[in-house]
Amino acid sequence: MNLSDTIIALATPPGVGAIGVIRLSGEDAIVLADRFFHGKPLNEQPSHTIHFGTIRDETGRIVDEVLVSLFIAPRSYTGENVVEISCHGSNYILEEVIRLFLRAGARQAQPGEFTLRAFLNGRMDLSQAEAVADLIASASSEAHKLAIAQLRGGVSDEIKRLRQELLDFASLIELELDFSEEDVEFADRTQLHHLIDRIQTLIKALLDSFQLGNAIRQGVSTVIAGRPNAGKSTLLNALLNEERAIVSEIAGTTRDTIEELLNIQGIQFRIIDTAGIREAHDTIEALGVERTLEKVRQSAVLVYVFDVVKTSPEQVRYDLDQLIHSDLKVLVVANKMDLNPYTQFEHYFEGAGIRERGLGEQGAQSSPLDPLNVSATQWVPISAINRMNIEYLKEKLFETVIQEELSMDTAILSNTRHYEALQKAGESLQAVKQNLQTGVATDFIAMDIRRALHFLGEITGEISTDDLLGNIFSRFCIGK
Repeated sequence: MNLSDTIIALATPPGVGAIGVIRLSGEDAIVLADRFFHGKPLNEQPSHTIHFGTIRDETGRIVDEVLVSLFIAPRSYTGENVVEISCHGSNYILEEVIRLFLRAGARQAQPGEFTLRAFLNGRMDLSQAEAVADLIASASSEAHKLAIAQLRGGVSDEIKRLRQELLDFASLIELELDFSEEDVEFADRTQLHHLIDRIQTLIKALLDSFQLGNAIRQGVSTVIAGRPNAGKSTLLNALLNEERAIVSEIAGTTRDTIEELLNIQGIQFRIIDTAGIREAHDTIEALGVERTLEKVRQSAVLVYVFDVVKTSPEQVRYDLDQLIHSDLKVLVVANKMDLNPYTQFEHYFEGAGIRERGLGEQGAQSSPLDPLNVSATQWVPISAINRMNIEYLKEKLFETVIQEELSMDTAILSNTRHYEALQKAGESLQAVKQNLQTGVATDFIAMDIRRALHFLGEITGEISTDDLLGNIFSRFCIGK
C-alpha cells in the first residue's frame, strides 16, 4: 500500500439507487478530477464547494451529469485533497467513472484506507478511527450514541490527559537514571503515587463499563429457557409481535434454537428461543437440550419461563440452579398467570433453598442448601398468550442492561482491544505502586512506567505497529 497514491472507491453501498458517491483522495485528486469533469475548473475553486457539470471519457462522450464536492487539504476527512463525485446510481455509470480514473493513474482504495490516512495525517486518533467503523455498523440508537461519544474523543481524551501526566513523571524518573551516581530524586514519589491512584481509578471505571459498552455495541445475547410447554415460543412471538416460532401443546416442539433481533428503547437484544429443559426422549431432542444449556452459558441475560400451574417451586429453583452462572443477569417469568392469578414471588423464593438434587419431571425431596440470589425485582408475571405484561417485561429487559441514562459525556469502553490494553496498563501501574512501597531501584520503576505508557498509547495510536493498523483497518468497508 503506497500512501502517496491517489485512491478511489465507491463510498455508497453497491446496488441500484438514486445516487452513488465516488470518493477520490490524494495529492492529485483535484488534477485527475479536472481531466474528466466539464464545468468550472476545480483547481481554481475554493474548498468545501459543490459544482454541477458532466463527466466525459477520453473521447468526449458524456458518461453522466454529476455534482462534484471539493475539499482541499488539510481541510478534509483524510487531510488530503478529496473530491466526491455524486453520480446517478446506475452500476454501469459508477463502474465507468471509476474505470476512467483508474486508467488515469488512480488506485483502488483498500478497506479502511481513507480513515487510515485520516489517522496518519493527524485528523483523528486511533480510537476515534475505530469509532468510525462502529458508527457505520451501529444498529440501534444507543450503539449510535456510544460510537458518536467515542468519535468525539470520550475515551481517548481522558487517556491522553492522564498519559501525558504520567509521561511528565517518566521523564523525571529517566533523568534520575542519568544522575544515578549522584543519588538524587527529581520525581516526587508521593505525587507519583497519587497520580497512579487516579489513573487506576479511571482504568477501573472504564474496565467496569466494558460489559455494558460491549453489550450496546454487539447487542445483548438473551436466552429464553425453561421446561417444555412453559410458553417460551409463545413469549418469543409476543415479544416480536409476530408468529415467528411454532407453538404446540406437544412437549418438545422446539428442538433447535431460534434467534431474532428485538430493539427495546434503542438497545438491540438478540433473543434466542431454546428447546425445553427436560430428560430427552430421543437423540435429536437431547442435542436440542444440550444446545439450550450451551446458549445459556454464552448469554448475558437469561429469561427463565415457567408455567405457574404445572411447575412447582422446587422445580423452578432446581432449574435455576442448573442454569445460573456468574455474571448472568436473570429474569424469572411466571407465565400463564391468567390461569392462576394469585401466584406470588414469595410462593417460590421467600426463604427457599436452592438445591433439590435428583429432581425429575415431577420433583423429589432433598435437603435445601444456600438460598438462591433471586429478588422480587427479577420476578415478572405474564400471560404470553394474552400479551399480558409483555411491555413490562421489555422494560425489565432494558433495565437489566441500562441502569441509568447514558450521557454523551460518559466514557464507556466498548472495544475489546482497548479493554485488553487497559488491563495490561493497570497491571504495569500496580507494579509501579508496589515498587514504590518496597523501595525497589529506580530502573525497575522506570521500566514499569514505560510499559504502562506503551499500553495507554496503543489505545490512541501514539504507539502503533503496521500489524496493529492492518488488523484494525482491514475490517472497514472499502470507501471508508
